[in-house]
Amino acid sequence: MRVETFDIRFPTSRELDGSDAMNPDPDYSAAYVVLRTEDGAEGHGFTFTIGRGNEVVRAALDALAPFVVNGPVDDLGEFARRLTHDSQIRWLGPEKGVMHLAAAALINAAWDLRARKAGKPLWELMSEMSSEEIVDLVDWRYLSDALTADEAVDLLAAALPGRTSRTEALKQHGYPAYTTSAGWLGYDDAKIDRLARQAVADGFRLIKLKVGADRADDVRRFALARAAVGPDVRIAVDANQRWDVPEAIEWMSALSAYDPWWIEEPTSPDDILGHAAIRRALTGKGIRVATGEHVANRVVFKQLLQAGAIDIVQLDACRVAGVNENVAILLLAAKFGKPVCPHAGGVGLCEAVQHLSYFDYVAVSGRLDDRVIEYVDHLHEHFTDPVVVERGAYRPPSAPGFSTRIKPESLIRYSYPEGAAWN
Repeated sequence: MRVETFDIRFPTSRELDGSDAMNPDPDYSAAYVVLRTEDGAEGHGFTFTIGRGNEVVRAALDALAPFVVNGPVDDLGEFARRLTHDSQIRWLGPEKGVMHLAAAALINAAWDLRARKAGKPLWELMSEMSSEEIVDLVDWRYLSDALTADEAVDLLAAALPGRTSRTEALKQHGYPAYTTSAGWLGYDDAKIDRLARQAVADGFRLIKLKVGADRADDVRRFALARAAVGPDVRIAVDANQRWDVPEAIEWMSALSAYDPWWIEEPTSPDDILGHAAIRRALTGKGIRVATGEHVANRVVFKQLLQAGAIDIVQLDACRVAGVNENVAILLLAAKFGKPVCPHAGGVGLCEAVQHLSYFDYVAVSGRLDDRVIEYVDHLHEHFTDPVVVERGAYRPPSAPGFSTRIKPESLIRYSYPEGAAWN
């Protein structure tokens, strides 16, 4: 097994795509890895950053490479634990931070390799696994006070009878999507109005606005968006961790007249009690609390759920340790009866996370109510198996793999700092 790593960056800050109250000038980036086997098979994976620091994650990938080169990848449960359990590396940050991001990229690449060899898209490969095989993927340390492996087997067994019908329904109707394309903080009013109207025309029933920089400006922008989409389309808002707890409650109270569906990342993603306080204050106003794109690991998700701190679980395909840890989070969400609405939109995140939502619907929760996958219409052209969204719904891919392979020409052009896009 050979491991190749890349620092790939896209200059999205030039058009303010992805801009929000905490991240005003992101350059969507990927610390990218390719696993190459002796028989010529390949697995592609990445983790997402927004520019500076991407080289640090690539260095972490290089530091973890010996754990891949010198060990088997046949048992992906054991493989994931090998990457996250090493005592010396774990000291840098127990299952969080840069090393955990790097583990995500490698674990996702291994799953892409597995699915390609099987000749199936990842979501379908996983949906055909037995309950016991799925449970064996999870690192159960620190979870048993909320969910045990035996409980998870029972939960999966309960969903087993409907797997075939849900698979066919998914292929026929797709999976609901929502769009953030209209709501970046750097966009002017005319652009917000035009893109919000276009989103409704394209079939989306939920859009999302970035908020948190200026309260009066947010009230005006929300009023503009509500007038553009009408009363029957849901509008979520995202503060990207900008506020303290009292400020979040006051700010969202000011926006409540426009019927926000959820407030995403209202405060620090590590502040479980803060999220719980915000949720208590906003529940009576009909505003849900969502978080997850920056939650470091399954343990924090466990505590958010135990504390009644969130209404919406927003996992990320590349933030925690890849597919395996996200399986644990999906199982926890199902145990606590919370819908999963993944974070996506960054380079490759739509391509990757769709597989997890399909797997959740077919094999774990068996539900679609109040469940949507984020969608942003940019950078998909750089992937060999880009997402397809039609009439506000994701269409599941049929090509083998995790949909995480970037085209070779894009790897060359957007490599940092030597690529033509940066020269």
